[in-house]
Amino acid sequence: MSALAVNDVLSFNDLKKLLEITDGNLSVHARRLEDTGYVKCTKSFVGRQPRTEFRITSPGRRALEIYLQQMESVIQASRKS
Repeated sequence: MSALAVNDVLSFNDLKKLLEITDGNLSVHARRLEDTGYVKCTKSFVGRQPRTEFRITSPGRRALEIYLQQMESVIQASRKS
């Protein structure tokens, strides 16, 4: 999600390389994020090669912002302990 938040669009292969995960793992995670409406998946062909691209959606961006705020709260609380 954070990679998609700072890039307009990332291809399947770009994400796979960036995250250093297998095709299967990326497919499962991407499908779940798409099912929740956090990510939009677009499939097309470039020549004869299939191309899958991902974009973060507005609800996905909001969910990521909430998650990051929660993590910041946890970090702040742990520093006070």
